[in-house]
Amino acid sequence: MPEPAVRLDRLTKRFGGFTAVDGITFDVAQGEIFGFLGANGAGKSTTIRMLCGILRPTSGQGTVGGVDITRNPEEVKGFIGYMSQRFSLYDDLTVQENLDFYAGIYRVPDAKAATRRALEQAGLSEMRGHITASLPVGWKQQLSLAAALMHRPRILFLDEPTAGVDPVTRMRFWKVIRSKAREGTTVFVTTHYMTEAEYCDRLAIMRDGRIIALGSPDGLKQECSIGTLEDVFVSLVGSGGAP
Repeated sequence: MPEPAVRLDRLTKRFGGFTAVDGITFDVAQGEIFGFLGANGAGKSTTIRMLCGILRPTSGQGTVGGVDITRNPEEVKGFIGYMSQRFSLYDDLTVQENLDFYAGIYRVPDAKAATRRALEQAGLSEMRGHITASLPVGWKQQLSLAAALMHRPRILFLDEPTAGVDPVTRMRFWKVIRSKAREGTTVFVTTHYMTEAEYCDRLAIMRDGRIIALGSPDGLKQECSIGTLEDVFVSLVGSGGAP
């Protein structure tokens, strides 16, 4: 059996007296699209930041690509892609300048070809000279995804990548995500859209920092004897956490 792409063992994060992530344990297989669901404040983003080496866990263990996230967080950052909830590129640069910058950070071989490929994949070739601040939200998100994929990461972390975008852009996003998974990239994605959750191979549902359900979309529906993922989510999390 190949080693899991991501492994968590009682992973915990506290901020003072508040426990944001409370001893969660699960594995994510290589090449899997793994969906992470939960209401705002459930602990999803905190978990991703620990796995990306941005936050240090309070206790427990975690590995990403076989690398310990506590002992070697900088090593983890070198082979993952990360797209945060908030747009984090440079508004005063053009689309192409942002991608050129990321190609330089990751020391991408043949950076010009990599930038051209990223522009084409994101559907941004005709907008390469546009100042990033002038882009609509959906195009900014497309640019963020292109930047996260510049160095062909083995594992891709996407924190609500389609929040606030139109349905056409959302479909374009998932076309890229599924394509990368077929190539062997592991995708770890948070979402509030149950239609997107259906595209995942497996799902984990969080509530109050804990995993309360884990399984495939169909498996969770069968386990709860409910016909839709939205109804499963509401039954487990409550109507206050429904998307």
